Amino acid sequence: MTRHFLTVDELSARELIALLDRADHHRANRGSSNVLAGRTVGLIFEKPSTRTRVSFEVAVSELGGTPLVLSSRDLQLGRGETIADTARVLSRYLDAMVVRTFGQDRLEQLAAAGSIPVINALSDHSHPCQALADLQTVRARIGTLAGVRMAYVGDGNNVAHSLLRACALTGMHLTVVAPPGNEPDPAVVAAAEQVAERSGATVAVTNDAAVGVKDAQVVYTDVWASMGQEDEHAARVARFGAYQVNADLLALAAPGAIVLHCLPAHRGEEISADVIDGPQSVVWDQAENRLHAQKALLELLLGDGTASGWTP
Repeated sequence: MTRHFLTVDELSARELIALLDRADHHRANRGSSNVLAGRTVGLIFEKPSTRTRVSFEVAVSELGGTPLVLSSRDLQLGRGETIADTARVLSRYLDAMVVRTFGQDRLEQLAAAGSIPVINALSDHSHPCQALADLQTVRARIGTLAGVRMAYVGDGNNVAHSLLRACALTGMHLTVVAPPGNEPDPAVVAAAEQVAERSGATVAVTNDAAVGVKDAQVVYTDVWASMGQEDEHAARVARFGAYQVNADLLALAAPGAIVLHCLPAHRGEEISADVIDGPQSVVWDQAENRLHAQKALLELLLGDGTASGWTP
């Protein structure tokens, strides 16, 4: 049966921890798996990327496969071909599709019509691969996930949605701190709350940055205006001004709290330069872990357990 990775909900708690274990293995042992030998993975970017493209391209190559990078200019999607037809055709050529796109519905249509794994490399709704790297980074620095307190400060966007799912699944306590009107999707919050009841996690949403960050062991932020929201930039800067992660806000967190940012960063907006470049920042480890977590994910979806050397 073909498995996809469209949201964190595709994973059980056991599988998620196993993925993180395997990602740690890859971080310590580059070039230790050849599970994609003879296979081609399509990397489809309807939105441009730095970290996502490079990390997936290197991941496929280091696993012995061939990455085929395609932009919207390389496909007929922009000239009238249906998503379903594209999925059917690419399934005859490729072994998996990694897709960075706009609406989550586009990924769902590709997965429904195709016959190969589809991986969400970012949509307007979710960013599940980022969440894998985030949790890998937190666990490496703190030593555990269960019971860890994280505050996400900023727009209740795709990153926040995936963190809600991932933290709830692993027993982490997550508070999303956002300006009024920019809170995460209530349906995502409600679903995370249901998962949290089973894992011992807690989920909260607040508009008060000081309350949300108090005693947090992890403080996370993202850009205030995501790709496609450039025309809202000035208005968002004005609305989000009180939500900058700076030294004063970080002082309210737990002593030694670590700082995450999924990048690119706009110093002086969502985060101050002294914080992102300071000793509590782990954003470069976080960025590197995209490579290792995605290797583990590719092995899960395309490996047979024997060739990859692990079984989740």
